[in-house]
Amino acid sequence: MAVKYNADGNTFILETRDTSYLMKVSRYGNLLHLYYGERIPDENLDYLIQVCDRGFSPNPNEAGNDRTFSLDYLAQEYSTDGKGDYRIPSIEVVNGDGSQIFSGKVSGYRIYKGKYALEGMPSLKAASRDTVDTLEIELRDKESGGTVILFYSVFEEKNIVTRTVRFVNNGSEAIRLEKLASVTMDFKDSDYDFIVFAGRHTMEREFTRIPVQSGVHSVGSSRGASSHQYNPFAIVCDGGAGEDHGRCFGYSLVYSGNFAIEAEKDQFKQLRINAGINPQDFSWTVNPGEQFQAPEAVLAFSGEGFARLSHLYHDIYRENLCRSPYAKKPRPVVINSWEAAYFDFDDTKLLGIAKQAVDMGVDLFVLDDGWFGKRDDDNSGLGDWKVNLKKLKRGISGLSEEIHALGLQFGIWIEPEMVSEDSELFRAHPDWCLKAPGRPMTRGRNQLVLDLSRQDVCDYLIEAVNGILHEAKIEYVKWDMNRSISDVWSGLLDAGRQGETLHRYILGLYHVMDEVILKHPEVIFCGCAGGGGRFDPAMLFYQPQIWCSDNTDAKNRLKIQYGTSFAYPINTIESHVSVCPNHQTGRYTPLKTRGIVSMDGILGYELDSTKLSEEEKAVCREQVKFYKKNYRLIAEGDYYRLASPYENPYFTAWQHVSKDKKKSLVSLVLTDKEGNDAQRYVKLKGLDREAMYRIEGQKGRYSGALLMNAGLPVPYELDEYESVSFCLRRI
Repeated sequence: MAVKYNADGNTFILETRDTSYLMKVSRYGNLLHLYYGERIPDENLDYLIQVCDRGFSPNPNEAGNDRTFSLDYLAQEYSTDGKGDYRIPSIEVVNGDGSQIFSGKVSGYRIYKGKYALEGMPSLKAASRDTVDTLEIELRDKESGGTVILFYSVFEEKNIVTRTVRFVNNGSEAIRLEKLASVTMDFKDSDYDFIVFAGRHTMEREFTRIPVQSGVHSVGSSRGASSHQYNPFAIVCDGGAGEDHGRCFGYSLVYSGNFAIEAEKDQFKQLRINAGINPQDFSWTVNPGEQFQAPEAVLAFSGEGFARLSHLYHDIYRENLCRSPYAKKPRPVVINSWEAAYFDFDDTKLLGIAKQAVDMGVDLFVLDDGWFGKRDDDNSGLGDWKVNLKKLKRGISGLSEEIHALGLQFGIWIEPEMVSEDSELFRAHPDWCLKAPGRPMTRGRNQLVLDLSRQDVCDYLIEAVNGILHEAKIEYVKWDMNRSISDVWSGLLDAGRQGETLHRYILGLYHVMDEVILKHPEVIFCGCAGGGGRFDPAMLFYQPQIWCSDNTDAKNRLKIQYGTSFAYPINTIESHVSVCPNHQTGRYTPLKTRGIVSMDGILGYELDSTKLSEEEKAVCREQVKFYKKNYRLIAEGDYYRLASPYENPYFTAWQHVSKDKKKSLVSLVLTDKEGNDAQRYVKLKGLDREAMYRIEGQKGRYSGALLMNAGLPVPYELDEYESVSFCLRRI
C-alpha cells in the first residue's frame, strides 16, 4: 500500500512513485513531521529530531523535568494552540470555559483503500485506474474533547498527496473555532523562496517570488472570493530553482472563498507553511456532537523544477477534479457579444454578428450581459431572470432557434449571486442581501450580494437558473460574479454566529452549483468573476473552463496566462481574440498574435464580426482550423514555459508536447525590438533526445538533443508584437 504504519518506530509512511512523506508520534503523543520530498529508502529517521534545552521555550507538563522537549521548535504535523508553540498556529479555539487552548495528542488512526470524500465541498476523486490509499489520524484534546482528524489521500502513480482536516466536538460544551488550517507543513530549514501569484482586476496571477525572511508572510483573500489579488496556490522552492531544476513544493487549496497561505521563518531559521480558510472574519461554533470540515489541499513535490510541478498539477486536475463531461471533450470555439455590443443590442444586431461568425469558423454564439429584466446598463435588472422582450422579440428560445438555424450552438451569460436595487427581486426581498441592519450599504458595480448562506435564496436561484436552461436550447453558460463581498451580515444567523456567514455563503454556492451545473452535464459552464477573480480548483470541479481575465490585450495576457499555467491546465483557460485598439489598454497587436496567444488556452473571439474585413475573417478561419487540428496536443500535452515574460524582455515563448513526445507545438511572441537587433534563440524542451524531428512546412531534420540544447533562431524579420507558431513531428 501507499500508506504504512511502522509500529516499531511509531511512524507513518506515505509513498508515491517518486516521493516520501513521513511523520512520527513522539513519546508524549505529539505528531511530528519528519520528511516530505524525493522518495527515500524505508529507514529510521529519528535522528532528524534533535532536542535540546532552548531558552524561553516552555516544556509540556507530560515532559516533567525534561527541558529538551518543546513544541516551540519541533517540526509538527499539525500545531497546538496555547501550549508553548509560538509560531503561526494550525488551529485557534475558544473553549466553553473561555480558554484558548488546544493540545491534540494522537488517539487513533486508520488506513484504508480509496479516497476520502467531502460532503458539500469539492475535492479530488480517484479515477478508475488510480491507486489511492488514505490515512486518518486523530488528535484529541483530552480536556475539552475537541478532536482534529487529519486526512491524507495518496495518489501513488500521480505523485500527489491531498490533505484535509475535520474538527469534531466530542466534549460537553460548545467550542468556537477561529482558525482551522487545511494543511500545515514544517521545514527544518528555511533557505527557500516563497512564490505566490498576486495581481488585481485585469492583471491576475502575476508571478511573484519572495526570498523567505524572518517573520510571517501571509497572502490570501478577505473579499468573499478567492480573488484577483491572490490565488489559493503557492510554491516553496530552493532559492536557485528554475523551470528545470531545484526542489519545489506546491500547495493548492480547493476552495473558492476567503483563504490564507502563511509562511513563517522562525527564530531557529525553520519554515512553517499554513494554508486554509482565512481566519479574518471567520468563526464557527461547533456544539457537542457536531463537526466542521475544512477544504482540501493538494500537495505536490518536484525535484526537477517548476515544469515538473506544473505537470503534476495539470494531470491531476485534468483527470481527477472536474465533474463536467466536457473536461475530456474538445471545446467549441465561441464568439461572445460583450465587447462587440455591450448592452446596446437587439435581435437584428446579434444575428448579424452570428452570421459573420459562421464565416469565421466559430462554433458557438454567446449572448452576454443585458438580455434580461430592465437591463440597459449595469445599474439595474440583476436578479430578474426573465427575458427582455424589447430587445429579444422572440425571447431566448426564439433567438436560440435562429442561432441554431445558422449552424451555431447558443450560450448565455448569467450572474446569479448578485442583485440590483433597481430590480423586482430586491423590491420583493430586500432582506435577501448581505447587509447589516442600521448601516448604509457598500455597493460594487452598483450591485449587492445575495445571501447564499440562506436556503431560501439558494432555492430561488436553483429554480430561476434551471428555468432559463429549460426555456431554450442552451449549450453554454458564462457564470459571472462582478464584485467583492462586503457588509457581511446574515439575517438568519444569531449575533454570535455571524463569523460563519462567508463560509456558509461558499457552501451555499456549491449547493446551487450541485443543483444547476451538475444537473446539466450537456451544458458547458464557463466560470468568471470579473474575469479571473475566482480562478481556483473548486470552481474547476464544476466548470471545465474559466474566463482567465477581463483583460484581452495579447501582450498583457502573456503574463496573465504565464502565471495561471503554474497550477492550472491549459484547457481550463478561456482566452479570446479581441479587437484593436484593445478596449483595456489601447494597444495594437497583429491579429495573428492575438490568435496565437488565445490558442495558449481555449480559443474564442470577443469582437464584432460584422466589422471584420474579408481578409481578417480568413485569418480567423485559419486560426480556428489550426486550433482544432492541434486541440488534443494543446489540451492534453505537457506544457513548457520556454521564455518568461518577467525575465526575458525580448520574447515570450511556450511549448506543448504530446505525452508520447511524437508531436510538439511551439509558440513565440516578440515583445521588444531593438535597432540592429541581436540574433536570439529559443531552446525547446520535453522532446525525445534520441529522436529526429521535422518542422512542418520547412525543410531539414533535427535531433531532440539539438533542439533542446542549441535551440532554434528567433526569426529575425519579426517586428515588435509579431509572433510565430509551428509544429514539430517525430520522424
